Amino acid sequence: MARSSVIVIGAGVAGLACALELLERGIGVEVVERASALGAGSCSWMAGGMLAPWCERATTEAEVAILGASSIAWWVKRFPGTVQNGSLVVAPARDAPDLKRFASRTECFDWLDTERIAALEPALAGRFRRALFFPGEAHLDPRRALVALAEALKSRGVAIRFGVELAPEAADAEVVVDCRGFAARDALPDLRGVRGEMVVVRSSDVALARPVRLLHPRLPLYAVPRGNGLFMIGATMIESERRGPVSVRSALELLAAAYALHPAFGEAEIVELGADLRPAFPDNLPQVRRSGRVLRANGLFRHGFLLAPALARQVADAILDPTFQAETSHADLPQRRRA
Repeated sequence: MARSSVIVIGAGVAGLACALELLERGIGVEVVERASALGAGSCSWMAGGMLAPWCERATTEAEVAILGASSIAWWVKRFPGTVQNGSLVVAPARDAPDLKRFASRTECFDWLDTERIAALEPALAGRFRRALFFPGEAHLDPRRALVALAEALKSRGVAIRFGVELAPEAADAEVVVDCRGFAARDALPDLRGVRGEMVVVRSSDVALARPVRLLHPRLPLYAVPRGNGLFMIGATMIESERRGPVSVRSALELLAAAYALHPAFGEAEIVELGADLRPAFPDNLPQVRRSGRVLRANGLFRHGFLLAPALARQVADAILDPTFQAETSHADLPQRRRA
């Protein structure tokens, strides 16, 4: 199929990545979104934006690292705001075994001592004895990245039609790509929602150049720098499909863990508290499922920006080759020996 009339439903990171990948392969695309504006009601708007395949490898399936590693170059090429200077994992001295356990489950890292931690992140000087540094990882601001993808589509003549509620089967197109996230559970009964909560703070007393993960005994935390003194702090994964504001308990735990990372966060200003509902399949891996002329791309779980490019490539492959079995299956992925 050299060219096709394709409608992508959903303007979160999955939908925008799919639309751009299709355009770049010469496939005509339309994008519709039921929300009134970019990011409204989208879990992509609340994401951490860490492109950290090897950090994620410590707690997820190998497929996440395999698929995610190739996504960093995709983002670097399409979003100049992608910051590729690695990520850091630390733990209090009393939790050193947790750091060793984390290291045993992943790869592509260097061990740092106190001196090297201070050289990499001066704000953390003297606070941690050892750390893991993943130099190949990257991060981005999800909101700026979504705007950049939307602008890239617009520059190619594709404007997103907001405020359009469209059922995939009712779409007037040769091919429909359903990227509705959790809203697609009407067609994907095994899809579940996993709640995540985050806080954005502003501090003039803490400066970090890269995401830092703290292996906290109660709540493992990540702090992602956004620039201008802003930090997105998150970690919660709650097996709940409840929508609504952040709970007091989650807010307290997030802020306490941030304080454990650096006491100066205790004086930071709270700029935003937010919650999202991330779509996940039982194995927590994304899939592309074909149902007639509808391709359902879903299940990014907590890896939206990390795995969206790989999902988009699967969608494009499926459209260009109708015989392609478009389902992200770990049986079809190459096995990677752990270093």
